[in-house]
Amino acid sequence: MSSEQNTVDNPNINRAARTGRPTEDERLLSGAALGGKPFYETDTWRVMRIMGEFVEGFDVLAELDTAVTIFGSARAKPGDAQYETAVTVAQTLGEAGFNIITGGGPGIMEAGNKGAKLAGVQSVGLNIELPFEQHLNPYVDLSIDFRYFFTRKVMLVKYAQAFVIFPGGFGTMDELFESLTLIQTGKVQNFPVVLFDTSYWSGLVDWLKNSMLAGGKISPDDLDLLILTDSAEEARDAIVQSLQDQNWRLNQEEGARHEARKAYGRR
Repeated sequence: MSSEQNTVDNPNINRAARTGRPTEDERLLSGAALGGKPFYETDTWRVMRIMGEFVEGFDVLAELDTAVTIFGSARAKPGDAQYETAVTVAQTLGEAGFNIITGGGPGIMEAGNKGAKLAGVQSVGLNIELPFEQHLNPYVDLSIDFRYFFTRKVMLVKYAQAFVIFPGGFGTMDELFESLTLIQTGKVQNFPVVLFDTSYWSGLVDWLKNSMLAGGKISPDDLDLLILTDSAEEARDAIVQSLQDQNWRLNQEEGARHEARKAYGRR
């Protein structure tokens, strides 16, 4: 068999050629390995690596005080309106006493960390291994590097009291809908999810209403889990209120949980 044919028939070779060195996520999800592999390349070893990532994350962030995680596009540039607004929002939250957590990369993540530095609060970056190299932005002062998206996502939720989500792409949507699922199913409670930039998010919200809600896939209470705003002060005040008056947010979330319980309880 020619080397060219072997490349076509072997998706692992295709991935490596496409992206360079396979990431740990890619290796984990690639299924059973062909041929003999050393122990440190087996799934058993990866389980220990995963455990190590959790231990490191819990250890480094254990003493982090109240915090907000900020998400958004890595493609926003300094000087862009969304980037500069994210700096302002992060600084406003920081001045209210919230540390700032981001994914540690460029774009909105960098803007969030910059705002934290301007406010003098802890600026946390939870970096992820990618097929292409991603460096921590220069405004991070507490960082952890993760091989696996799912361990990193646990830390982004576990140590935050709220999410503020700026315009972004697939990764941002992933974090948004995972947070809504966790709230809807009662896995996390009293957890504001703020969508910043109503002009960007209005199309998605309309689709949720006109397709998901109209089709009976979500309930009206699920839409109450989202807080849309264009104001840094409104975002801050909603998060502060959730801490000072927990019943306010818990009552909003309970409607969504109640409908989810009814749906999952059907036989």
